[in-house]
Amino acid sequence: MNRIVDLPNAELQALRQQVRAEYDAFRARGLKLDMTRGKPAADQLDLAEPMLALPGNRDHFSEAGDDARNYGVLQGLPEARALFATMIGAPPAQIIVLDNSSLAVMHDTIVWALLKGVPGGSEPWSKPAFICPVPGYDRHFALCEEFGIRMIPVPMTGHGPDMDAVEELVADPSVKGMWCVPKYSNPSGDVYSDETVRRLAGMRTGAPDFRLFWDNAYTVHHLTPHRHEVADILDLCAKAGNPDRAFIFASTSKITLAGAGLAFFASSPANVAWYMARMFKRTIGSDKLNQLRHVRFLKDHAGLMRHMDGHRALLAPKFAAVQAALDARLTGTGAATWARPDGGYFISLDATPGTAKNVVALAKDAGLALTAAGSTWPGGNDPNDSNLRLAPTFPSQADVTAASEGIALCILFAAIEKQCADRAL
Repeated sequence: MNRIVDLPNAELQALRQQVRAEYDAFRARGLKLDMTRGKPAADQLDLAEPMLALPGNRDHFSEAGDDARNYGVLQGLPEARALFATMIGAPPAQIIVLDNSSLAVMHDTIVWALLKGVPGGSEPWSKPAFICPVPGYDRHFALCEEFGIRMIPVPMTGHGPDMDAVEELVADPSVKGMWCVPKYSNPSGDVYSDETVRRLAGMRTGAPDFRLFWDNAYTVHHLTPHRHEVADILDLCAKAGNPDRAFIFASTSKITLAGAGLAFFASSPANVAWYMARMFKRTIGSDKLNQLRHVRFLKDHAGLMRHMDGHRALLAPKFAAVQAALDARLTGTGAATWARPDGGYFISLDATPGTAKNVVALAKDAGLALTAAGSTWPGGNDPNDSNLRLAPTFPSQADVTAASEGIALCILFAAIEKQCADRAL
């Protein structure tokens, strides 16, 4: 198909009638499909089902002899910290193992920074600003909104955020933090280049207590046999003379059981001591039985990678189905561009500017629930009204295939309608 903007009026009108008829036929199918959230599907959760029988045989003791049923071991079992050290990108001594939600860890970290300040700062954070790469993760933005943190959007480039813009912004001492999803970014799928990570670690900041909120949410969530690697942020920060700059967060929510996994905080020794001091007032220890389950189920990093290969086998065909539908319906039309991620849980798509909200509305009318347009921007305000986050993980393969056909059709229909409106046809 030729580009929509290049079609003569008569051809555009004919295409409009054709696509409207196809959309009406799709809507008449009465489907009810949900592509709103990046949740693991039931068959992914089934991969970790054997873990629920562990530790078993009344063997509730850690390698050091601690009874996992009891209080204590605030930092987490040493064998659990060792198991996930490679995944997290930190030495075991600089990792804290917590309960299932990394989002809760980020929440607490922000609250404690606002109430207590962080190492390197002279006082609690007051009226801070965060740099927010866009498109980005709506729950990161929601945390900022909850605590009145001003958000400054910076565009992604395909290999991380626009570092020229970031380096200019961090000169402002009110800029205290930056959200980063360094591997398979949500939703763009970006993998931060070595140069991007090096510049983040070494850039000069106006705030001596500036922090990178390094969310390693998808670090082992590969969709191809190639396992991308990201440069060691803790090592680069230390070498640049900024050892306390990075707060690392991760979890097993999309590895084992989403509601019963482990979360992690990792950082410099000073930051770990700071977090532990705050945490000591809040809890007498996390769920060490669950830590034992993970250790005995996954065993080692190689076991973790084998487990993730099982996830890839289930997810890669779903992502391929989305790509096939977009390619078949939209290639050459100019109606959209989209990412082809090598990992993660999402596909980021940029529809014709001014049409994303209409795409979501058309999809809803056809029985397809999509993430709200604008969700990938702070405040839900995408200035171009173009970005859409597609989440193919949770529905069945058949439902993903059907939904992808409908999504592509809605994107094309919205683009045609926009062009007709622009021409007053």
